[in-house]
Amino acid sequence: MLKSYFSKTRLLYAGMVLLSIIIGLLSRRSDGIPLWIGSAFWGLMIYFIVRFLSVNWRIAKVAAITLLFCYAIELSQLYQAAWINAIRATTPGHLVLGQGFEWGDLIAYTVGIMLGCAFDRIKRIKT
Repeated sequence: MLKSYFSKTRLLYAGMVLLSIIIGLLSRRSDGIPLWIGSAFWGLMIYFIVRFLSVNWRIAKVAAITLLFCYAIELSQLYQAAWINAIRATTPGHLVLGQGFEWGDLIAYTVGIMLGCAFDRIKRIKT
């Protein structure tokens, strides 16, 4: 059962999740790279996580669910209560929930998700 769950395709997506995390975090450490690049890699990471969980779904369905999730997280940043701000003040909370709402992040997430869709289309052509 476990072996069949972790197919080559799922392992590929797990690797892409890790690569997206590494590149996204490294992009935030360089002064020459715009901040939106890290947000694009966050959207790409979420795309690959959804893809890992649902390898048989159509690309459009994965993209739509990922967009909804990313947009919901960004819109949740408009809510500023003490309890959620305390979570956002932690490193994991900041990485997952963000800090403050930015319209540009919605565009960056869309770019990252589009990159994930392109990856899937290229992968499908080559297989």
